[in-house]
Amino acid sequence: MRTARAQADPAIVETARKPFGWAFTTPLYVGSSLNPINSSIIATALVPIATELDVAVGTTAVLVSSLYLASAVAQPTAGKLAEVLGARRVFLAGIVLVLLGGTVGGLGQNLAMLTVARVLIGLGTSAAFPCAMVMIRRRAGQAGLDQPPGGVLGGLAIAGMATAAVGPPLGGLLVGTAGWRWAFLINIPVTTIALLMALRLPKDPPLDRAHSGLRRIAHRIDLIGIIGFATTMTSLVVFLMGLPHLNRAALTVFFATALPTVWWELRRTTPCFDLRGLTSNGALTRTYLRQALTLLGVYAMMYGLTQWMEAAYGLSTVQTGLMLLPMGAVSALLSRPLARRNLVRGPVIASAVSMLLGSIGIMLLDSRSPVFALVLVSLVFGVTTATTTVGNQTALYKAAPAHQIGTAAGLFRTFGYLGTITSSVLGAIVFRDGASDHGLHRLGIVLVAAGLAALTLTVLDRDLMRPHPATP
Repeated sequence: MRTARAQADPAIVETARKPFGWAFTTPLYVGSSLNPINSSIIATALVPIATELDVAVGTTAVLVSSLYLASAVAQPTAGKLAEVLGARRVFLAGIVLVLLGGTVGGLGQNLAMLTVARVLIGLGTSAAFPCAMVMIRRRAGQAGLDQPPGGVLGGLAIAGMATAAVGPPLGGLLVGTAGWRWAFLINIPVTTIALLMALRLPKDPPLDRAHSGLRRIAHRIDLIGIIGFATTMTSLVVFLMGLPHLNRAALTVFFATALPTVWWELRRTTPCFDLRGLTSNGALTRTYLRQALTLLGVYAMMYGLTQWMEAAYGLSTVQTGLMLLPMGAVSALLSRPLARRNLVRGPVIASAVSMLLGSIGIMLLDSRSPVFALVLVSLVFGVTTATTTVGNQTALYKAAPAHQIGTAAGLFRTFGYLGTITSSVLGAIVFRDGASDHGLHRLGIVLVAAGLAALTLTVLDRDLMRPHPATP
């Protein structure tokens, strides 16, 4: 019966023969690279933006925090929408939002317009990863695979994390040669290409008419839960970004919305965020925590070391960006072969150990260190980037229930963004008196503590002692 159906349907034949061809994977990779690149590309444009718009350099930090905030909220929301409305539909809508954000930012005449552009880019790019995970999981099921498609997940890891290191050098070249507006305008050609390729992705199943009304869709996606989550996350991020100053208003809003949201999600039969499932699925929860800790280290190094190299070491913007290229190169080279083997324990241990070693290296740097020492630290954190992305992403694929992979993938990215946001707060605290050697060493001490926490969380994880069975 299965053979006869396959012979009658060419799409099934193609899926079984080559389920993950380039026409399927390329738009997913391109879409997933947009968020990390946009997260980091703005770093080299903040000073030129402040100069041209005649605002204080400190105020341009809103362009960083606005994308972080939008992404932290939108990632799991996009995953839930993909599960309910269709991953391809949400993926295409996200690309259109990025295209709009790039246009608004490129034409922006004030900081408010640029902030709106960054929010649009954050919302749009947040759809790519959870939608990609939904489509990959669905494709693997259609092809009858009983193990994660390691090669595809490896490509997604490169697109989703290794490209973050490309942002600063790319931004340095764009800003240095064509001006700061190209930190936004670069999205227009890239998203146009991605949109044309994404139109070739397999279409989503048709929406059930019995569940297609706006009220029914709002019920299915748990709109009240999404609004509660968005308000809770927004207040938490605002509180974190205000540290070391205590933002009591944000903290009050956080507790005032978090408790009712938890109550609401626990009483629903089909919640947007399955809190009971999350607490009972220890492997998934620990995966989120590992991702947050290691990304705290990676981004604290990326932004902190970049700031120190320009202010204390005396490198130019372009030179500083180029110093991070080894990090991206090592990450890209390691990600795919590691992912092909579907390993979890080895890579996540390697990520914690390499983060610990790189953090010790940061403590030993000073303004008289040779360039080779800076490159070596970048290389070590390149290993961290590859191993944490591959190991935790594979653990996510194996531990998350198939029907919740979109929301789980979104929460995976949200925890990563919490680590990233904390890293920016950390940098502001240690460099509050200027980007000096002393501030860099304080950063290294904190990162050593975070590395030890990540290593302890990994080594003591009993679930990692045995291989996870692939989720049906």
